[in-house]
Amino acid sequence: MTRIAFLVAAALVAALGLVIGTLNADPVHLDLLWVQLNWPLGLVLLASLSLGIAIGVLMTWLVRVLPLRAHLRTVKRRQAESEASASQALTETASND
Repeated sequence: MTRIAFLVAAALVAALGLVIGTLNADPVHLDLLWVQLNWPLGLVLLASLSLGIAIGVLMTWLVRVLPLRAHLRTVKRRQAESEASASQALTETASND
């Protein structure tokens, strides 16, 4: 089901890209610091949108996902240490009886 939803969403995005590209076919002059480009306006819009989404995903990953993974590793390590010490204490208690 998720594969079908993904394919439908991808098809809608592709169709939207085609519509934007077709309706905005006028060339636009971009003067970046080191290069000058003459691209269609639709391509510039879609490239800007894609770059913005990619930067947003990257920032979310750096700010939220990496710290949460580090915290999860710490919690798992503490849990393993706690289970090991509890197991050792249980073994010592059983051997004393």
